[in-house]
Amino acid sequence: MATILAIETSCDETAVAIVKNRNILSSVVASQIKLHQPYGGVVPEVASRQHLESINFCLDQALEEAQLDWGGIDGVAATCAPGLVGALLVGLTAAKTLSVVHRKPFFGVHHLEGHIYATYLLEPTLKPPFLCLLVSGGHTSLLHVQDCGQYEMLGSTRDDAAGECFDKVARLLKLGYPGGPVIDRLATRGNPEAFPLPEGKISLPQGGYHPYDCSFSGLKTAVLRLVEKLEEQGVDPLPVADIAASFQGAVVRSLTKRTIQCALDYGLDTIAVGGGVAANQGLRKTLQTAAAPHQLKVYFPPLRLCTDNAAMIACAAAEHCDRGHISPLTLNAQSRLKITEVMGLYT
Repeated sequence: MATILAIETSCDETAVAIVKNRNILSSVVASQIKLHQPYGGVVPEVASRQHLESINFCLDQALEEAQLDWGGIDGVAATCAPGLVGALLVGLTAAKTLSVVHRKPFFGVHHLEGHIYATYLLEPTLKPPFLCLLVSGGHTSLLHVQDCGQYEMLGSTRDDAAGECFDKVARLLKLGYPGGPVIDRLATRGNPEAFPLPEGKISLPQGGYHPYDCSFSGLKTAVLRLVEKLEEQGVDPLPVADIAASFQGAVVRSLTKRTIQCALDYGLDTIAVGGGVAANQGLRKTLQTAAAPHQLKVYFPPLRLCTDNAAMIACAAAEHCDRGHISPLTLNAQSRLKITEVMGLYT
């Protein structure tokens, strides 16, 4: 496979990586979490400005760690969609400029396709078809991975993404930002059966429930009502660990049930999990346990590849490169783009 230098700036991490043959030669990530913590979430303008300040350092560091010069790079890639447009433009413009200056082909990569390819970095022999559970702050999807660039959406959330719900519940419980890691830690000390919370079934007009779609907005509201009820009863301090464990348990059960059922229904024996919520220890344990009786293989990327990084973008771009897919330099950043439209990024 080709050696690709990739840039990822879709949200609040400035990342540059170099990947060859599904091996990470270098991976640099400059996180902005501390900058955004006072606001309880990502501020787009702040993120874009920080990307501008960090991008050159990350590029230099990635080349130095890989011990390569531009003669050893076969192509340049950048995340082009979906994400914060201002943030995306920083990485996209840098990648296009490097492509022109060093006469290398350019690849615009869909961010979610990158999360799928994070598992390829863990398991180099992984090949389609398989089921991918994508769970992050902005997306919760079940995808049938048929081939490079060929994805079928089988299920998704109808409202809040799982990671978004973690952040909102953490804010409600005054746990800070980002919410996922702190709720995951607290859940290990709490009772997941302390409070019954809904798992977010989606009703169908003809009766019954959608087997793969889910909803988390009702769960978020249920936690709010629970907190209000406990406060009205004078419970002080709140049993935060039990609330966190009950909330996380509801999310994990919802994701696990749908994922296992979807894999069985479609005859897929492999499940790859990607996105920031893939780092959740409760999800990792529960999904692995549920898959074992059905002899389903489940792959979780290492924690450093669950959150946004450029290595996954480089891995996806390398396969597109090997297949002769190249993006035009006129490609623009897009805040939204369905993953089923990935091949529109290439000529």
